[in-house]
Amino acid sequence: MRLAPFLCFFSFIWLADCAPPTCYSRVLGLSKEIMDLLEKLHNYHLTKTCVEILPKMFLDVHNSCIVTKLRDFLYVVENLPTQYCRERPRIALLKRKVNNLYTIINRICYRDLVYFTDDCEAIETGQSTPRYGEDRLQLLVEEKR
Repeated sequence: MRLAPFLCFFSFIWLADCAPPTCYSRVLGLSKEIMDLLEKLHNYHLTKTCVEILPKMFLDVHNSCIVTKLRDFLYVVENLPTQYCRERPRIALLKRKVNNLYTIINRICYRDLVYFTDDCEAIETGQSTPRYGEDRLQLLVEEKR
């Protein structure tokens, strides 16, 4: 009798974990996978020379510049200078993941994502600089007086 509530509770947890991913959760997960893979490629001795040419990229799915940066990054990955680099399995995996993320953001989740910033430098440097809107800046100036 006491075992029934526990079984019922754990079955609800199991069912909740089986829910399909939303666009947002898929984009977050895939961007994290890409960042982890990029780090591995930069540290792996067979691909280190191949990825030196790739532009720096810190994925932030809340940045509206992500679509153009992904498109540019995908162009560079598809046109690596040597055949050796293009045929590396890990680089092919990176290309596939970036292409999937680009497709999901650009087509599948087109209007589902909310962008909080348009700081394109943050995707290259990993550091976001806060930009105040004109009204907020005016309030700051008035407070100083």
